Amino acid sequence: QVRLVESGGGSVQAGSSLRLSCKASGINFSINTMGWYRQAPEKQRELVANISSDGSTNYVDPVKGRFTISRDNVRRTLSLQMNSLKPEDTGKYFCNTYFRDRDYWGQGTQVTVSS
Repeated sequence: QVRLVESGGGSVQAGSSLRLSCKASGINFSINTMGWYRQAPEKQRELVANISSDGSTNYVDPVKGRFTISRDNVRRTLSLQMNSLKPEDTGKYFCNTYFRDRDYWGQGTQVTVSS
């Protein structure tokens, strides 16, 4: 059974930092591309960043230079270090992987950034 469990969200002021974590089970974590998505109120879920099995990373333009995605294959954990947070970063952040022909999602963790 695939399970993705996020943690680390919170309510912070603009300019602050947060670190999100996602603990994975039920997949061969080291070979899966893993990603972070976010969903702002009344908006569609969108990709924030992803990291492939070889460690290659991809970021959407609004977070480049501020967010860092990383993975620990031993601990089966995906992380997202978010610095210089902005109000527009507010949303629910989801961990994602594609495994055996389908997407898997965690339950999400809320990030709220106030100005």
